[in-house]
Amino acid sequence: MTMSNEEIITPSTARARKTSGSGFRGAEARGPIIDQEGREIRPEALGPQAGGLRFNFGASRANPFADLTREQRLARLDALSKLLDVAFIVPGTNIRYGVDGLIGLIPVVGDIISTAISLWVVREARALGAPWHLTTRMLGNVALDGVVGLVPLAGDAFDVMFRANVRNVRMLRRWLDKQPR
Repeated sequence: MTMSNEEIITPSTARARKTSGSGFRGAEARGPIIDQEGREIRPEALGPQAGGLRFNFGASRANPFADLTREQRLARLDALSKLLDVAFIVPGTNIRYGVDGLIGLIPVVGDIISTAISLWVVREARALGAPWHLTTRMLGNVALDGVVGLVPLAGDAFDVMFRANVRNVRMLRRWLDKQPR
């Protein structure tokens, strides 16, 4: 059945209220399962995988959100802080900078992005059990880095020299070393 342009532009109220008529109301589909050749397939023949599409990472190492050990979380935070603050060296000097300094070159948006990543480091520290006074100091470092980073050239130089993420991970590691395991 072809529709005229008028029917497409202004749908009738009868057609607009019409439902699909499929009768699907529950969590599983009803009716026969048909293969490509038109033959009916019994649900038992499909096996347990026919229950739907599910992602089950379980204890797999492929799951980035799996329960990590304390050492694994610290290693991840340490790697992230080094990437953000000291990953590269200015050629011919001993000055180190990271992705945080590069992202910070984008006015306002770059500083917001780098501050958000730094806040994730503080969140992970809190998940590791860091007390409120430590996370407050870490938040102070992130806030100082974010606010001063908003200043056009001087803020970028401050980002390179202050290294808030490395400081925060170092403070967290010192606190964790004092705690019993």
